[in-house]
Amino acid sequence: MLFRSVNMSIRTSLKKVLPPISITEQEALDAGDVWIESSIYQGKPDMQALRDIPQAKLSADEQTFLDGPVAELLGMIDDFELGNEKHIPQEIIDFLGKNRFFSMIIPKKFGGLEFSPYANSTIVATIAAKSGAIAVTVMVPNSLGPGELLMHYGTTAQQDYWLPRLSDGRDIPCFALTSPEAGSDAGAIPDAAIVTKGEYNGEEVLGLRVSWDKRYITLAPIATVLGLAFKVFDPDQLLGDKFEHGITCALLPKSHPGVELGNRHDPMGVRFYNGTTRGQDVFIPMDFVIGGQKNIGRGWQMLVSCLGAGRGISLPAMGVASAQSAFKGTVEYSFVREQFGLPIGRFEGIQEKMADIAGKTFLLESMRVLTTEGLGLGVKPSVVTAIAKYHMTELGRDVLNSAMDVQAGKAIQRGPQNTLAGGYSALPIAITVEGANILTRNLMIFGQGAMRCHPHLKDMVDLIHSNESSADAEFNKVLRKTIGFSVKNAFRSLGKGYLPFLRESESALPEVRQYEKRVNSIAAKLAPLADLSLAVLGGDLKKAELLSARLGDVMSYLYGAMAAIRFYEQRIEDRKLALPYFEYAMQWSLQQADQAIVNFINNFPNTATRGLMRLLTNTYTNSVKGISDDLVRELSLASMQDNSVKDQLTHLVRVIPGDGNDINEQAFKAKHAVAHLLSKVQKALRKEPVVPFISFEHALNKLQEKGVVNAEEAAKLHDYNEKRKLAVRVDEYTFDLELLPASQTLTAVDGGKNAA
Repeated sequence: MLFRSVNMSIRTSLKKVLPPISITEQEALDAGDVWIESSIYQGKPDMQALRDIPQAKLSADEQTFLDGPVAELLGMIDDFELGNEKHIPQEIIDFLGKNRFFSMIIPKKFGGLEFSPYANSTIVATIAAKSGAIAVTVMVPNSLGPGELLMHYGTTAQQDYWLPRLSDGRDIPCFALTSPEAGSDAGAIPDAAIVTKGEYNGEEVLGLRVSWDKRYITLAPIATVLGLAFKVFDPDQLLGDKFEHGITCALLPKSHPGVELGNRHDPMGVRFYNGTTRGQDVFIPMDFVIGGQKNIGRGWQMLVSCLGAGRGISLPAMGVASAQSAFKGTVEYSFVREQFGLPIGRFEGIQEKMADIAGKTFLLESMRVLTTEGLGLGVKPSVVTAIAKYHMTELGRDVLNSAMDVQAGKAIQRGPQNTLAGGYSALPIAITVEGANILTRNLMIFGQGAMRCHPHLKDMVDLIHSNESSADAEFNKVLRKTIGFSVKNAFRSLGKGYLPFLRESESALPEVRQYEKRVNSIAAKLAPLADLSLAVLGGDLKKAELLSARLGDVMSYLYGAMAAIRFYEQRIEDRKLALPYFEYAMQWSLQQADQAIVNFINNFPNTATRGLMRLLTNTYTNSVKGISDDLVRELSLASMQDNSVKDQLTHLVRVIPGDGNDINEQAFKAKHAVAHLLSKVQKALRKEPVVPFISFEHALNKLQEKGVVNAEEAAKLHDYNEKRKLAVRVDEYTFDLELLPASQTLTAVDGGKNAA
């Protein structure tokens, strides 16, 4: 009895101390599924479950679509010209609708393509590697919006009418959530509807009188149907005894009286359609509410449960596409571009950037594949998709920044031959939308992760705030389980922190085992750190974003490391060639996770707890070594090879004849084909230099006259040199910025003799 009363006081005390959970917060916590990330949080990554996930592959229909309509679309896009225009060409919009690009997630029975998340990601990323504007145009209808909401929550009548129209492009959707006064704090949106009666189609019906002012709405300027989120109030109690019913989602045709669509924003000069929508006292019947009257007040629950596509597929796809495009262009340029008689990729300052580009591109593709495989299982892992959204877009930005540094003057000059500028302008869009990255990292990853991945925490919080008579008894049971869980975590951390032989690995590959053991060791540290933080700080941890974000980082980087292991074991065609990529990705991920733990403990506000944390986790300094210079050199040289690994890590970049990627690739392959001849020429020039050198063409002609190279060899070298000059060239314009063709800007200097 005494034990019961004591614990009652604990529960009631916690109820007074802990901040209340808002309805929107509660619905966010309840949304989505828990997947393999829970095993990371609990300190024991489930590697067997990871390896047992079915491999995602493109179906015959998906591959046909990629090789057919997608390839045709890429041939229609001139991203440079698009950036100089005010509108996306109507022929492209029509092509997208006709070929059902807007219906990849819609079931076939409604006329959609019903593609897998892996296919959706692959298609969107392939388009993004060519044009961010067109990629965004495609991804939005296949992400969070009317289509997704209708599929899961629409009435039969709504699905039968709208989904076929969305599938074949007769209607273009947008979804409006963000207002000038409320973005991240969706529960505070001022857009409101009053339950009332009004006239619709000549009849008096029950409905809503809605007023709204929204911004940042993608596709709004060209949308024909508007998804709208707003709060519902019922002052006359026409729906019951409640005054406020909460966030609600409705679907309004553009043609409906009072709907304002058309004004545009200008996001970074990227020409996708983004803009505003407004309405004042617009009457809509209850039939416009998605799912009908019964779904009034369920809007936020509906929205957060459908976030997986945007956060796990579309936006990460932009990050991966940017990285693969940057990787391909940078290694090819670094191999072809020479200074001081060497490819710039042989200089260690460049190699540091190239290795980072290559390793992170490997990591990004690994995470893309694993995340979409999870979504393909039918789960909606809210924490994993938040990890994907934040880290994959940020890694894409890291890679792009490094590529800009390497390509330097070529990178900053806009023109049709530039392969970086478009992605550089577009990627901040992915970082900003669907929950800005700062919000995603600081509030969502660990905030949701702790509540969803801890086996007992959510139950404890629910019971603390419960008014049920049985809450105390149930709380006692959960408390005992929680204490037992924490004790196990502490002993696991102690064992793996101090006794390396306890760190297990299930991999059959020796090169993987050391990293898998380290993954298990770091994960074992995460669990007691999270337990102690929650015990000491309680509800204040919610406000301590600098701390909680670091715990989220640990979980995120371990998820990336697991993805890299799976990708290396199951998807790599030649592991020997891929080993430096894998090692860099693993070492970087583990290093970041380790540093996050060190920074977390060093900044924990309670001195005694800080000491206990160090003791339990054996964390007194960094335990993961930094990436060695030897690995940097090895990976940078490996990345400049023309092999299957490079092909795998650039497969999203479809080369179009005559575009910048085609020009770079031709020069890259041509140099590999004549590498032995170039070595011969360089040896000859060192022995007997051509004076004056004037140009490579001139020197080569002199060497041919001397018999150092024959006519056939000289022809191959001249061909390579022409491709090289085109690859290192940058676009030129007249004084009035009229584009000049390459033929007018490339001049051969050959001492009076024209090359082959």
